[in-house]
Amino acid sequence: MTEFSENKKIKRNLYKIIFEADTPKGKLFDVVLIWSIIFSVALVIIESVHEYSDKYQIIFTAGEWIFTILFSIEYILRIYVVRRKKVYIFSLFGIVDLLAVLPTYISLIFPGTQYLMVIRIIRLMRVFRIFKLTAFLAEANILTKALRASSRKILVFLSSIAVLVVVIGAAMYVIEGPEYGFKDIPTSIYWAVVTLTTVGYGDISPQTTVGQFFASIVMVLGYSIIAVPTGIMTVELANANKNKSKPTTRVCTNCLKEGHDHDARHCKYCGCEIDQGGFES
Repeated sequence: MTEFSENKKIKRNLYKIIFEADTPKGKLFDVVLIWSIIFSVALVIIESVHEYSDKYQIIFTAGEWIFTILFSIEYILRIYVVRRKKVYIFSLFGIVDLLAVLPTYISLIFPGTQYLMVIRIIRLMRVFRIFKLTAFLAEANILTKALRASSRKILVFLSSIAVLVVVIGAAMYVIEGPEYGFKDIPTSIYWAVVTLTTVGYGDISPQTTVGQFFASIVMVLGYSIIAVPTGIMTVELANANKNKSKPTTRVCTNCLKEGHDHDARHCKYCGCEIDQGGFES
């Protein structure tokens, strides 16, 4: 019974160090982790320069394996201390953490895939947890709320745009035709997307007077369309900002969501008691 309690205590302490940043040890762990990520990504980038890779290949290889082993140990520890292992493994950070170590191992079978290790840069999203940056966490929560609140509106908007580019592309195919580079409707739809988004590569352009007039309308329409998602997000950001709070880096042991208030006793996402429920032995 004593051994079980001791094991449980060790897991809980490791959990707070690895998953939270409200303690000096947790903060130090995140600082070391982020610098390790930065150095490992820099190593991959520099290695891609043949002038250096040919000269210092042994150093690069050794560095890759050192960082990979460290991140592998970290990944295993995260799985070990977390109570609901599947929730972490299939979460965004869980998948990213796994992808951060896989390329080096895969490169043993498929040479060259080690350059995919730059995906480790995504793990720098954890930087908001360091130094108890609750202000940054609060802003991240506001942005997340705004994105969730506007997701349906943006989906409807994108659906409308998809229909619009198909119609515009088909119309331009009829107006210009294969003779002027619009060889089929998919190509015309590509032109419609490029023009409507005001990118304008210029690889395909209308040659007839009617086509040019129609293209001018599409260009003007593109400017007005760009303002729509911006307006949607602005409104939702303003609404989310009204209920702005200052969360901590405390992580729910049940759903692994963070951003709870200092005095929170229950998780605002799943309702379970925070820091309750224990850990698997």
